[in-house]
Amino acid sequence: MARKRGFFAELQHQQMVRERERQRQWQQAQREAERAVRARERALAKEAREQRELHVKQQQNEAVAMTTAAQERVDELGRVLVDGLRHRSVFSFAQMRRSFKAQRFEAPPALATPATQPQWERYAPPPPSGVRRLFKGAQNKAVDQAKARFAHAMARYEQVEHERLAALAAAEARHRQAEESRRQEVEQHNAQVADLESRVLARAPEAVEDYFELLIEQSPLPADLPVDVEVAYQSDSKKLLMIGELPGVDVIPPNREYTYVKSRDEIVAKPRLAKEVKQAYANLVAQIVLRMMRDVFEVRPSDLVDEVAVNAHVSTRNRATGKSERPCLVSVSATRKQFEELVLTELDPAECLKYFNALVSPHPWDLEAVRPIFDPDLSKYRLVDAHDVAAGLDGRAVLLEMKPFEFEVLVKQLFEAMGMKSWVTQASRDDGLDALAVNEDPIMGGVCVIQAKRYKGTVEPDAVRALAGVMDDKRASRGVLVTTSRFGKASWDFVARHGRIQLIEGPHLKHLLAEYLNLDVLLGPQTR
Repeated sequence: MARKRGFFAELQHQQMVRERERQRQWQQAQREAERAVRARERALAKEAREQRELHVKQQQNEAVAMTTAAQERVDELGRVLVDGLRHRSVFSFAQMRRSFKAQRFEAPPALATPATQPQWERYAPPPPSGVRRLFKGAQNKAVDQAKARFAHAMARYEQVEHERLAALAAAEARHRQAEESRRQEVEQHNAQVADLESRVLARAPEAVEDYFELLIEQSPLPADLPVDVEVAYQSDSKKLLMIGELPGVDVIPPNREYTYVKSRDEIVAKPRLAKEVKQAYANLVAQIVLRMMRDVFEVRPSDLVDEVAVNAHVSTRNRATGKSERPCLVSVSATRKQFEELVLTELDPAECLKYFNALVSPHPWDLEAVRPIFDPDLSKYRLVDAHDVAAGLDGRAVLLEMKPFEFEVLVKQLFEAMGMKSWVTQASRDDGLDALAVNEDPIMGGVCVIQAKRYKGTVEPDAVRALAGVMDDKRASRGVLVTTSRFGKASWDFVARHGRIQLIEGPHLKHLLAEYLNLDVLLGPQTR
């Protein structure tokens, strides 16, 4: 049997037990605190890890999205022509007209519902009961007070309702006014369309030009592709000359693929091969030009245009001089009959331009220009079209005294009278005429380059050799050089060796004008 502790020994023992319990509790608290710290550290580490994983996943998804967007953009630009055909719609006056459909007036919610009218039952005092029936004065006073409150509520109600009805009537009046204004606007617009239609059907060049510019610029194109066009219409030949705007090469996404590099925590772009960018841009340029031509031939009525010529330019800045430039990258002409024979969904756009003998920049991505087949200053053609030179000349007109545009039109009328078709005038550098025409003769026919020089002296042989170079550039089968003066022996020798150039001197030109246009002209001023 254990010995019983003494009083002081028991006190010490109890104190020791309490101390050990406190130590145990403290240690347990410490362990729990450490566990809580470790748990929190694990939670924070897990959260950080999850955040890193989420960030990596987001960056990877962003890289995939950027790659997909770049490829989709390239695919979209590669389908400009085909997509235009899938969403094709005939451009016509009907498309320009608007219809007016009256919209029913809908009252604003705040004005639509009348205010709640006061009811006497809510204001009338309760009937007297019990002893109160003996005090009629008090009851009458309560009724009078209730009537006063009811009358005040009715007056307020009538004021609010009057204001609501006035506001509602004003809103309805504004609606009617807006509807009438909209109806008048639609009628005015349709009247303008009807006026434009009458002038277009009368083949008024200015009206036809406005009509084509309006409709062609409505053709839906991918974002960031320019839609501005300028046109000139030659009603006699039913030809439309069009200056179209091309995008720069930067429209092609420069990067093929995007990859997230985890070690650097950044998205790295993989550039598209330079060859691929160049091919994509050249293909886009060819598609846009063909689509411009297609849009012209889609306009109704279809007998407005038999032929379209396009100069496609790009607005840029010369890196050497810093000046603005608009080099021509493609210049092409085609008749409606030629274009209708194409299967646009199956052809190669670049090869199609070759088929039309188009002048195409050999390096469009470097903005290397070609000389357009007609002068980009379309005002020149508008002036020429309105002036029939042959009809206005008297019997002794002097060719050397004619204005440049009059001389151009006279030569054009002469060769058209001789059977040339599809006449397209180009910019001339020496106060003369440069033009492309088509000879429809089945044996000697083909593309013909025609140049006319208003000279007084002998034409230099360099002019004949330059014509041969232009013929090669245009893939022309024939060349004609017309002058108001004469050619020297060196020029005639060169023509004999070349075999496909015809020279027309002043006397011969005078004879042709008399034969085909019944005009008796003088080559130069008469001297006394």
